[in-house]
Parts: sequence; C-alpha cells; structure tokens
Amino acid sequence: MSEALQKILYVEDETDIQKVAKLALETVGGYEVLICGSGAEALEKAAGFEPDILLLDVMMPGMDGPDTLLALWKIDVLKRVPAIFLTAKAMPSEVERYKEMGALGVIAKPFDPMALAEKVKEIWAANGG
Repeated sequence: MSEALQKILYVEDETDIQKVAKLALETVGGYEVLICGSGAEALEKAAGFEPDILLLDVMMPGMDGPDTLLALWKIDVLKRVPAIFLTAKAMPSEVERYKEMGALGVIAKPFDPMALAEKVKEIWAANGG
C-alpha cells in the first residue's frame, strides 16, 4: 500500500449516500474522493483516478460490489488497490465472504457520516496502510 491514504474511489448507486459520503470523506477526512454511480462507471474512471483504496456498495443494480471489485482488479493499475465493502447486510458470514475475496473490511450501513473517514482510516491502518 502507499504510505498515505489520500484518494478514495467510492462506488455507490444511491445519490443521497453519495453526497453524504463525499462530504464526510472530503471535509472530515481531508481525502480526495471520486464517486461512481455504478460498477460500469467505476470501470471507466478508476484507472485514470488511481485511487489508494476502493469503497464499494455491495448491493447495486447491474454489477454488484463484489463483481465490480473483481473487474477493477483485472485492470493493471488497480490490481493491488485494497477495498472495503459497505453494506446494510453485514452478517458475519457475509463479512467473512468479502474478506475471503480480498476486501480489507466491511462498514455497515447506515454509517455515521462523521465517523466514516476515521473508520476507513482504521481499516486501512489495521491492514498495514
């Protein structure tokens, strides 16, 4: 992982959540954030943005979060970019499945906007970031 967490790509289909998360991550966390509304949009824009970490909503129409992650990891410059899933269904079995896929962690939705940046940073740091 890079030395400092600076650039976050967040893939989320709900516009209200996009706005809250972007504001929270930029204002509270001081991160540069690119929001994509779908897995397909993320595949178009992610390589050019070169994020330090991926935040992925699990349930989205079309490509879900896990499918999006696997597709992003097939792009050369994104192969080693760590990921965190966000989901309303943070059951232990689901969390385990996402970690087995290679995700660093899972953040339960709804999340506290004021704590989101810190939670991302904690998961990043706990995994050697």
